[in-house]
Amino acid sequence: MPDTIPRALPISLVLLRVGVAIVMIFWTADKFVNPQHAAGVFENFYGLGGLGHSALLVIGIVEALFVLAFVAGAFKTISYGAILLMHSVSTLSSAGKYLEPFNNLMFLAAWPMLAACVSLFLLRTYDRMLSIDALRSRAS
Repeated sequence: MPDTIPRALPISLVLLRVGVAIVMIFWTADKFVNPQHAAGVFENFYGLGGLGHSALLVIGIVEALFVLAFVAGAFKTISYGAILLMHSVSTLSSAGKYLEPFNNLMFLAAWPMLAACVSLFLLRTYDRMLSIDALRSRAS
């Protein structure tokens, strides 16, 4: 492994982080904007039926905190790990959709996003561009 970091790596990582965050922001916003849809997702994909508005609100708030920390590059092990875990569960819970890929093409986009989440988690120490953690370490 080279001693220097390739110039393209920080740009690539911040682009991956922002790209994943865009999806996660809308996924989270769904719990606030369209709680009926979010409740249906929890019931159909995760087997968690009967979630009320209050439960979805709490889930949405916790999720939003993780997404905000993630997009800001803060508390990387926790926030990147949480995003990876959330997206892994989402991807794996959709297993039935992958058996008919031509009827569920949009579900296949979960796999490259999962790869991006894994990559960001593994390379989190190099993801310093536009990162709160990087600013904090420079200030110390």
